[in-house]
Amino acid sequence: MKKIALPLLLIVQALNSVYAQEQAPADKVTPKVEIKGSAAMDIRRNDTATKIVVTQEEILKNGDTSIGEVLKRLPGITLDGVQGRGGNIRMRGLGSGYTSIMLNGEPAPPGFSLDSLTPDMIERIEVMRAATAEFSTQAIAGGINIVLKKAISTAQTEIKAGLQSDNGQPGTSVNLQMSDRKGPWSYSIGGGFLYGDFDRPSRTITEATGSAPLLRRAEATSEGSFRNFNLAPRVNYAIKPGDVITSQSFIAVNRFRAHNTEQVTTVYGSEPQFSGLNQNIKADFELFRTDLSWARPLADGAKLDMKAGLNYNHRNVEAPNLQTGSLFERTREVTSESTDKGFTSTGKYSSPLIPGHALATGWDIGYSKRDEDRIQREQYLRAPAGTVPQNLDEIYSADVTRLAAYAQDEWNVTDRWSVYFGLRWEGVNVKSTGTDYGSIDNNSSVLSPLFQTLYKLGEKKKDQVRFGLTRTYKAPGVGDLIPRRFTSNNNSSTSPDSMGNPNLKPELAWGLDLAFEHYLGEGGGLLSASTYARRIEDITRRRVDLIDGVWVSRPVNAGTANTYGIELEAKLPLRSIMKEAPGVEMRANLTRSWSKLDTVPGPNNRLDQQVPVSGTVGADWKLDKLPLTLGGSYSYQGGGEVRISDRQFAYSVPKRALDLYGLWKFTPKTQLRLSASNMLHQDNLTQSSYIEATGKRSDTTITPTSVLFRAMLEMKL
Repeated sequence: MKKIALPLLLIVQALNSVYAQEQAPADKVTPKVEIKGSAAMDIRRNDTATKIVVTQEEILKNGDTSIGEVLKRLPGITLDGVQGRGGNIRMRGLGSGYTSIMLNGEPAPPGFSLDSLTPDMIERIEVMRAATAEFSTQAIAGGINIVLKKAISTAQTEIKAGLQSDNGQPGTSVNLQMSDRKGPWSYSIGGGFLYGDFDRPSRTITEATGSAPLLRRAEATSEGSFRNFNLAPRVNYAIKPGDVITSQSFIAVNRFRAHNTEQVTTVYGSEPQFSGLNQNIKADFELFRTDLSWARPLADGAKLDMKAGLNYNHRNVEAPNLQTGSLFERTREVTSESTDKGFTSTGKYSSPLIPGHALATGWDIGYSKRDEDRIQREQYLRAPAGTVPQNLDEIYSADVTRLAAYAQDEWNVTDRWSVYFGLRWEGVNVKSTGTDYGSIDNNSSVLSPLFQTLYKLGEKKKDQVRFGLTRTYKAPGVGDLIPRRFTSNNNSSTSPDSMGNPNLKPELAWGLDLAFEHYLGEGGGLLSASTYARRIEDITRRRVDLIDGVWVSRPVNAGTANTYGIELEAKLPLRSIMKEAPGVEMRANLTRSWSKLDTVPGPNNRLDQQVPVSGTVGADWKLDKLPLTLGGSYSYQGGGEVRISDRQFAYSVPKRALDLYGLWKFTPKTQLRLSASNMLHQDNLTQSSYIEATGKRSDTTITPTSVLFRAMLEMKL
């Protein structure tokens, strides 16, 4: 930590001297800045389709280096990983494909991870609570659209350099943004580099009751480093006003190295086959995506938007390890390589042929081909006679084709009432062949009627109500369809092998959304209350079975689920109600969700281990007499027991997180941002249990977390 603190203090001292020289005399007080309503709030207020728009200013203010950390503070959004380490995104408590993740309005390409984006590259984030025909209806819980930077107004160069410390391990980041305009041409280039070391210990307790009592304790460590590089160039050519051709690309290169160990101690009961693990992991990942779009105005106010894109990613993982036990000792080397290649094409024709209507039709086409091989080689150094190594050569390929067509109309019935109608047909075909299974050909499609309406109340139109009725679905993922078996080191009911199921059907859902919004003057204040309900048929859940003496987890379609909930949100800039108040903006949100799966006995038979309750309380304070902004947020994510099947259970501890930041402006173009996330550094605890014929067995994993400190110097040239 001292290595980070010393140069940081020197930077602060030097820049503070510059600030002191450039400021006006001390008796001159900085005037108060009155808060005005933002464009993002206007979009949310006036768009018939319900959405939350997060601006770049909001994205950057906490000093986050990952998009997940930004999203976790938004209403109804949670992360299912360890605190401070990202994780899969859940909306209204649901993930695993129920939440649609899009990049520039298109489904994220295969292999894409939000961790490959830095917040500086993003122009805005759109959170859509109800589906629209223009975007994929694989969004039962809702959709999140990440829009990369587009606006290019003036020449600008911005550099950000930062240091961080995570559990005493150092890290650094550098971000660059450049843009310029010359005649009809304009360009922007955004790029970033992030490096960090990590040291992440954990421990697992395995217990069993009944006729075969058992108690084991395992101590695990994971040490290593990661390096992430990304680049996002964009070029615009304006043929004439409104007629623009744009090329936008995205490149990401990630390198991950780790050394993992585990040592199991058996207090009583049977020993595992392997009690010691020593493993090295080397993972390399590259992604490239490029789009060419043309926005072309037509006669009579019509417009045609077309876009075509290519994407490619490659992943290579090497994981040699040594496993030891009382009777066994073996080396296992696993090498996995995968490649995804594909293209996309979208188009939208919009026309104002009928006054008060915004008519549009369009298409959405995507194709991707995945090739993957997994080579496993084992050698027993010590084993009972007759033990045979399990050497595997698993090679498979998969082709995924997605076709969609839609039509929609947004009708301004009056200046208070607007209505949205949409109809979208979307189909997905998955074909796959492999060396250890036969060919697969899975088709799924759905016709989705969509309806949303907005009505503004009162003379000042500060109050409004929303209603939506949607038909959405969730198609089986490639990994869930392919019947390849992935083996665990010590197979058990709580640590089973896993494989796919080629007979899966899509999940189909009807959804209702209702909301009331009250806007507070022109300062951007908001009070909102909303409720939702979904009825989902042919739910997919994972079931654990004992097959030929081996525990195997497989996805199966299992009945119908109902989920519903309420969401409350408040944004309150104090100056929107009191002109002389401090420059403080307070915000809070709370989401409460319920669900029930009819094929699993209760209680706690929630869908997809749904997060039952989540909320965030935060505030930002922009001081008047100092160039200083302070802020923080406290987040809570409920946990508890979930019954996955009649014999299978899961538990997670409620999570609490406190994040703080401070921003000091030395000059109008130079500022320093300090932040501390996960200040409570609460241990993360998860448990999986299974009721076997001999009794109940459970694995409880406890993962300590740490505070992440960051310092970022931001300069505009």
